Amino acid sequence: MGRVIEDASGSRLARRLSGAVEGEVLFDAFSRGRYATDASIYQMTPAGVVVPKGPEDLGATLALAAEEGLPVLPRGGGTSQCGQTVNEAVVLDCSRHFNKIIEIDVEGRRAVVEPGCVLDTLNRVLKPHGLWYPVDVSTGSRATIGGMTANNSCGARSRRYGTSRDNVISIDALLADGTRAHFGPASNAPGGPDPSLVGDLLRLAKNEAEEIAERFPDVDRRVGGYNLDALVPGAPQNLAHLLVGSEGTLAISERIEIKLSPLQGPKLLGICHFPSFREAMEAPQHLVDLDPVGIELIDHTMIHLARENAVFRPVLEEFVEGEPAALLLVEFAETDPKENRRRLDGLHDLMARLGYGWRGARRWGGVVEATDPGLQNRIGEVRKQGLNIMMSMKQEGKPVSFVEDCCVRLEDLADYTERLTAIFHKHGTDGTWYAHASVGTLHVRPVLNLKEDIGVKALRGIAEEAFALVRDYKGSHSGEHGDGIVRSEFHEQMFGGRIVRAFEAVKDRFDPEGRLNPGKIVRAPRIDDRSLFRYPADYRVKDRETVFDWPGYPGAARGLQGAVEMCNNNGACRKLEGGVMCPSYRVTREEVHSVRGRANTLRLALSGQLGEDAFASDAMAETMKLCVSCKACKRECPMSVDMAKLKIEVQAARAARRGYGLRDRLVAHMPRYAPVAARFPGLSNLRNRLPWLARLMERVVGFSAERPLPEWRQDWFRGAAEASDALQRHAPFVEHKPVAMAEADVVLFADSFNRWFEPGHLRAALAVLAAGGYRIAHAEAPGSGRALCCGRTYLSTGMTEMARDELRRTAEALRPALERGVPVVGLEPSCLLTFRDEAPRLLPEIWSEDWGSQVMLLEEFLAAEDRAGRLALPLGPLPQKRALLHGHCHQKAFAQMGAVERVMRLIPGLEVEMVETSCCGMAGSFGYQVETLDASRAMAEASLLPAVRAADKDTIVVADGTSCRHQIADGTGLKPVHVALLLAQALDCEAAAAADRDEAA
Repeated sequence: MGRVIEDASGSRLARRLSGAVEGEVLFDAFSRGRYATDASIYQMTPAGVVVPKGPEDLGATLALAAEEGLPVLPRGGGTSQCGQTVNEAVVLDCSRHFNKIIEIDVEGRRAVVEPGCVLDTLNRVLKPHGLWYPVDVSTGSRATIGGMTANNSCGARSRRYGTSRDNVISIDALLADGTRAHFGPASNAPGGPDPSLVGDLLRLAKNEAEEIAERFPDVDRRVGGYNLDALVPGAPQNLAHLLVGSEGTLAISERIEIKLSPLQGPKLLGICHFPSFREAMEAPQHLVDLDPVGIELIDHTMIHLARENAVFRPVLEEFVEGEPAALLLVEFAETDPKENRRRLDGLHDLMARLGYGWRGARRWGGVVEATDPGLQNRIGEVRKQGLNIMMSMKQEGKPVSFVEDCCVRLEDLADYTERLTAIFHKHGTDGTWYAHASVGTLHVRPVLNLKEDIGVKALRGIAEEAFALVRDYKGSHSGEHGDGIVRSEFHEQMFGGRIVRAFEAVKDRFDPEGRLNPGKIVRAPRIDDRSLFRYPADYRVKDRETVFDWPGYPGAARGLQGAVEMCNNNGACRKLEGGVMCPSYRVTREEVHSVRGRANTLRLALSGQLGEDAFASDAMAETMKLCVSCKACKRECPMSVDMAKLKIEVQAARAARRGYGLRDRLVAHMPRYAPVAARFPGLSNLRNRLPWLARLMERVVGFSAERPLPEWRQDWFRGAAEASDALQRHAPFVEHKPVAMAEADVVLFADSFNRWFEPGHLRAALAVLAAGGYRIAHAEAPGSGRALCCGRTYLSTGMTEMARDELRRTAEALRPALERGVPVVGLEPSCLLTFRDEAPRLLPEIWSEDWGSQVMLLEEFLAAEDRAGRLALPLGPLPQKRALLHGHCHQKAFAQMGAVERVMRLIPGLEVEMVETSCCGMAGSFGYQVETLDASRAMAEASLLPAVRAADKDTIVVADGTSCRHQIADGTGLKPVHVALLLAQALDCEAAAAADRDEAA
């Protein structure tokens, strides 16, 4: 029996399922709320969720749900934009367990997978065999093959490789009545569905063949309705193709057999620039003559929004010339590189023949080449994130998906886009265009505020007029994203009544009792049924006290509402490789532990949909438990959903109701009791020496006995009081005279972690700065007051008022330097970047963004000095020739890894390798807590610790984060160093090595 979570009131079906399935059974309000939305505008709360482990769980759930009179909805990544994966049903989340690659036939270029297999995961396994599954959807990092099949997904290169339908060979499926069947070529009878079902379907298709030929749009993409054209006489008549695109309404896939294609060869990319959008839309009909793999559109709005995003801005600078109104990304990927070169040259010639040139031509424009694979990948990522870039608008109105998927012929594209834009203007809005220009499927989303009646009326009006326009051009109203709730209502207008009756006949023949995802494709609700909206007419968020100011965000609670509602459920946080986000989801694969899962829970709690005081409840604490506050979502989430700050809001609200436990107090107040603990290190570190004491502390406090705690040091860093002595020992070749803060070139800020536990790093930083010729002041409280503190430990436990007090005290002490523009430099990323991130939101009346930018990590300061030509460090070669660099999550979130890598490369002869890692998993006290120890270790074992273990003994491991160093040391026995220590070792003076010897002691 799997894990069972349900409300206190219980559920008969939940109890029955708990004894019948091996996977998880989630019937509590919080879990159901997390599965109530997808990437569409809709919200439908399911009866419950089952996370099946295999086909037996599918069958048991379907049977028991039928007995209880409930429908069933199979679901993959939950990223559908039309409402396909929401319903008042029992949801089957196939993505966590039911995701195996069953077979790979390299010679036959085919594979068999379970429906929860993620596209990018499959392609990583296929790559060594020179193969891939070429339905390359932009959500490939989380899209499942089952979901893509159910949706008939397409991808950017469908002009060459076709849709999912063209790449699915067969499907083993579970039918609504509980029987299992193999769906493939109609003539392939063994294991197939009941012959009477097959006969009825073939007769229906034959009878409607003329109507199908007349009414099914003859364009490159049509994914609306059921694929009855796959069964008409003369067609290949593959029964699996009827299930493709059926959105879980006909059967539940258990095994999917797919075609594989050889990997593309080296690509060449030409970025065509246009001075007007219409001219860009007139070009694809000519560009396809060069037979590119794909042509992708990026319009001026997306260019503008991408330039405002810190992640994408540098990429735009690499390939965008001037201020184009639109770009077309034209890709050539033939096996012969010379042929790609010939076609790219042909693109230049074609653009010239069309009158485009950079100077002196009839039309401004031309082609920018992208021949470097790295640049191509970066450009591709910008293109893939098109929807999310648009959705990043911080306002009540958002780009809405409902007419974004229409497909017309290329010769009609310019007129169609112009007329649809006029429809948008008529209804008081506009849209942003992007995506698949090579096949006439352009994604466009008008900006609407669906919390207001006027926005809902515009939704209705635009939909009716837009789909009528598509029908005029004999196009398809559904070209890639499916039907769901958004487009199913309009099938009769598009296909005619007779075809819609045929669709209903197909549904009834497969599922006469309507057990499978009812209300999709046939007998659908209206697109503007507000009772199904994520923001229904009665949606309200009460005002409340908040920790942070949330400037720029709309809504209640100083913008907290808007910050939470930024999540559009695109699911980028469910990626399993690349970047950092989201470490907890990567190790659990549970929706609750994704950024999306947490954001949905917060939205439901703020709006009262989870009951009173849900924001501070035990269930909310459980939702946030595995969030390590890595801040990766702040940078990597396309919506910049800042879960680290949102977690602090939850912790503070919970503490206000329930107070603080002993462990929280020990963590939070560490900077205050540190002077006493460091004075008696033998006693303070006794817990690490006596196993019985560690076990006692585990029971009383909750720190796991399996982990040693950081060791207190009697030789803690004393700042200016020891500066001269420290430099005499570590860099005697440097003359150092302490200076006042107002006269310094740089101020050294000693964080609590390095000060009390690893003082050698601060002494090394002092030596490096002095060796660079900088006049150094020390960040210290006036008189003999307590050491200054960033408030990080208080923030991590929700003691936000104490954090404010610490930040105020530090701000006043640093004011003389900050007002003069003197950089404040330190070592620990989680501390130093607090001044850049949380401080302006906690103390907007005192701490400015400009002040935050002056507080810098040591490597950031040194890299800036190096770029400016002011850095002169006498660095010599090290005995070790290779360094393995692991980045702290906050370094990555604030784009600081380039700085530390640059500084390390200043050491002559040192080869630097950056490890591709997510969070190390230690994350302050997270890795020490009994209840999160296993998750902490799993995060570390995902990539970091294996990479460190694989390094040879002559490799230096560098990690600037205190937590990271402790995780690596605990997991491998190796002792990493801070980059400050690495630089001190490389100072061109034998005595500089004393810093290392001192730290080792």
